Amino acid sequence: MRAVRPTSSPTVILRHCPTYDVQRIRAMVREALDTFGLEPRGRTLVKPNLVSAGNLFKHAHTRPEVVEGVLLALKDRDKGMVDLTVGERCGITIPTRYVFAHSGVDAVVERTGVKRSFFEEELQVEVPLTHAGRLRDSLYVPEPVARADFFVNLPKFKSHPWTTVTFSMKNYIGIQDDRHRLIDHDHRLDEKVADLQYVLQPQLVVIDAVIAGEGRMLTPIPRDLGLLVLGNNQPAIDAVCCAVIGVDPKTVPHIELPSRRGFGPIDLSAIRLEGDVTLDEAKARAKGFQVGLVRVEKYFEGTKITAYAGPPPEPERTDYCWGGCPGAIEEAVEILRLFDESFDAKSPRLHVVFGNYQGPIDAKEGEKVVFIGDCAQWRGRLGDAPVAIESTYQPRETKDPRTATADDIYAKMAQVGGKLALAARQPFVRLHGCPVSVAEQVLALAFLSGSKNPYFEKTEIVAFNKAYVTWRAKMAAKRLTGAPYQVAGPARRGEAKPDLGPG
Repeated sequence: MRAVRPTSSPTVILRHCPTYDVQRIRAMVREALDTFGLEPRGRTLVKPNLVSAGNLFKHAHTRPEVVEGVLLALKDRDKGMVDLTVGERCGITIPTRYVFAHSGVDAVVERTGVKRSFFEEELQVEVPLTHAGRLRDSLYVPEPVARADFFVNLPKFKSHPWTTVTFSMKNYIGIQDDRHRLIDHDHRLDEKVADLQYVLQPQLVVIDAVIAGEGRMLTPIPRDLGLLVLGNNQPAIDAVCCAVIGVDPKTVPHIELPSRRGFGPIDLSAIRLEGDVTLDEAKARAKGFQVGLVRVEKYFEGTKITAYAGPPPEPERTDYCWGGCPGAIEEAVEILRLFDESFDAKSPRLHVVFGNYQGPIDAKEGEKVVFIGDCAQWRGRLGDAPVAIESTYQPRETKDPRTATADDIYAKMAQVGGKLALAARQPFVRLHGCPVSVAEQVLALAFLSGSKNPYFEKTEIVAFNKAYVTWRAKMAAKRLTGAPYQVAGPARRGEAKPDLGPG
């Protein structure tokens, strides 16, 4: 792989883009390539944000018109591309094949004649890390990412309940398959995202802010910003996007930390701003923009669900697990609210507990208490019965990426359904995981509330299962080769050892 050093002239371009017009976007991206002096060549990879798609997730993903405009612009400026690929790993448990189809990107791939890469189906490559402060000594990413010569990051402009915002750098969470993505997706999530920056840096970033997403990342509230944001440096473009919505980038760890490590500036005075929209004009369009990062206790105020959150485990104690289970339940609730308008009315009184919570739980007779996550701890009485919930959290150093596993959605359905059925007559139930995913919490809440389950949507069963069966078949074939991993290195291409740092 070839490490890409951050540009010495960080530039961000704010363009007025009122509609999803493919040809207009194509022209804007082509002009940006010229401005940055970029000529796509070699193995060119475009990575959109396709976390999810479909009727419930219309504003969660990078729109296909933006993907198509970028692909056409790259073709217009082709200087020796060996191949041009669109690649992504969507939200965990869902086959990326399914999301490609439902987002409209499959149709774009067919029209433009480019390749597709479903990252969970690719050979996973170990990339060594040597920088100070890293969470691990290596990371695993799909081979198309590790071997890319020209990389285009194509995020959606959104809020995020775990990391405040998701712009360019946070989009990197989709360059790992499920088993590696879940490792460190906890109270150190911002640091994980920062470490992923060492895999590679994009030559070009194009952020879809035509219709942005407020408040959440899977079910965001649509906000018409009418912007396309283009840049050649990730900290710089993320800092400008933060400025647009009134967030100080220094308060967002996954943006501040890579900047401090030398990947690029977040001080606006060090960033060149261009385009036909001024920063002040962009700020006016985004006035009052709702960001993420709402504590779970606050989120459930005024509902039938009461949340209790203690700190994550020692020795890495922080005040709250922003990157794990609490944020996942917020996304789960919003999915269920969209899918079943009567979710809140159907929901019984519930109590959900996260982390090492030491206070009282005000659960009356018949009210279920759900302890969520491996690090959940609590001692007390529920009714007349003493209850002792012990942490099953495994220290970070015991989690080996080489042996990591991840259950698919059908395994999760069986596990969650079984646990809840067995605990039907008990005052509490324990859901294990680090983190307990959005999917698992959707399943649990749907079961407990009697709400409609989006995973049982009749109109999608055939398409979902077709994608699922193909995915599982591909993975079985990969396993038969006996080589699910390899070590990233230059030997296959006769290059010097890659410099993975920012320079």
